[in-house]
Amino acid sequence: MRHRLIIPHLVRAALLGLLAAAAIAGCSQKRSVSPAGTTGELPDQEVTDFAITETDAGKQEWKLYARDAATYSARNLIVARQVRIDFYDDQGKQSSELVASQGEINQRTRNMTARGNVVLQTTEGTRLSSQELRFLNKEQKIVVPDDQLVRVQRGGDVLTGYGFESDPNLTHFEFKRQVKATVRSKTGGIIGAGGPR
Repeated sequence: MRHRLIIPHLVRAALLGLLAAAAIAGCSQKRSVSPAGTTGELPDQEVTDFAITETDAGKQEWKLYARDAATYSARNLIVARQVRIDFYDDQGKQSSELVASQGEINQRTRNMTARGNVVLQTTEGTRLSSQELRFLNKEQKIVVPDDQLVRVQRGGDVLTGYGFESDPNLTHFEFKRQVKATVRSKTGGIIGAGGPR
């Protein structure tokens, strides 16, 4: 059975107290929250030092940290900034880390979209970079859209292409199109470069 836990580091009671104090202070004060995107929708709640942990049958699968986050209950959405996600293997050891400028988390499915300078680094040393990446929680799968360039580096070898699917550990991955490879020999020379378009 999958358990979900939301852990905002600001205690909820403290937030309610701040809201009550703002209401008592009068209507002339401006709210510090900002609308979501172009919808103009205000968040239901904002927190700093935000964290979410996902477990399955008592095993931690991943943990997300964000500098700040806003929840939009009507859309089951959390919008976070300065995001880091730690992924864990079956033994509970950290296997990879993802960082991004911002992220969106569906509160119901726990699917996530990371945007802006996205980097996924495994403990084995493989590094993925892109401008957008999706994590499908139920499938435990990383997906990069077909229109996004992906770069994967392992040692001195570099693969680039568009569209991508993998597990969070980058153990088994697949590019969708325009794959190019640069493979280096043990002495540092380039063995092969290029690829089909």
